[in-house]
Amino acid sequence: MGLRQRNGQPQGVIGRAAALDAALEPIDWSRFPPGVERDTVAAPSGGIARVSMGPPDGTRVVLVPGVTGSKEDFVRMMPLLAAAGYRAESYDMAGQYESHAAGPENLDPPRPHYTLDLFMDDLLAVLHAGSTPAHVLGYSFAGTVTAAAATRYPQLFLSLTLLSAPPVAGQALRSFKILGPVTGPVPAWVAARLMMWAVRNNVHRAPQDRADFVKARFALTRRSSVEDIFGLMKNTPDVADALRATGIPVLVITGTGDVWPVEAHDAFAARVGATILVIHTGHSPCESAPHQVTEAMLALISP
Repeated sequence: MGLRQRNGQPQGVIGRAAALDAALEPIDWSRFPPGVERDTVAAPSGGIARVSMGPPDGTRVVLVPGVTGSKEDFVRMMPLLAAAGYRAESYDMAGQYESHAAGPENLDPPRPHYTLDLFMDDLLAVLHAGSTPAHVLGYSFAGTVTAAAATRYPQLFLSLTLLSAPPVAGQALRSFKILGPVTGPVPAWVAARLMMWAVRNNVHRAPQDRADFVKARFALTRRSSVEDIFGLMKNTPDVADALRATGIPVLVITGTGDVWPVEAHDAFAARVGATILVIHTGHSPCESAPHQVTEAMLALISP
């Protein structure tokens, strides 16, 4: 599809999308555009806050945010997918933002911690709360959740996009560009709190409009969910071979400034037989390069 970009300016459709991304202006990240619908999905861990937009009979595109994230991470992408005729949906994972009350204590029987199975079972509940199969995007840690679910329930997936997702198995934090070498001996809860401190203080220098919203949603996000997720990322399952065996079309998207090196994403994409798009941005292309991410997805999923 001509998406494997490294040097120079992207051409064609992706090039036009890059120009649109370069012209993005500040927004209120807490507000969705007119036409969005809100509801709560009954999931095993509790009520899951969801937003949807686009034609009700359109093919579903389910966008899953990562740790400390929320459905608002896709506020720029959802209108683009809806305009293309798709039913765009996103939800807050258990313990995150407006799904903060969802957690392991609500399971039957109750559990002490958030687990990969908890997040996968919640994803399945969301998928079953609409027509299937669906196109699915997993962002950051949610890439692990969606990929693992796809290997177990491939019949629910039309395609899978992995956005800035962990590209290595096992102790995935070890491959972080900067702090990777010290994450081994550091307990997951310490790494989680360091990350939350960095995000609250905008250490990575996100635009102020984005930083204000990200800081505000910490008022709801449960610290225990973040700590448990960091523990899960230190035990990331190796799903590459199983994912490739499903035959599901896979797209890997990463930024040149992602927390994991481009080479790691490239190697993972090769293992799963995926198309890869590398954008000149950081860990959050859905926020900083929504047009490029959407156009790459449409190139994968459009008939």
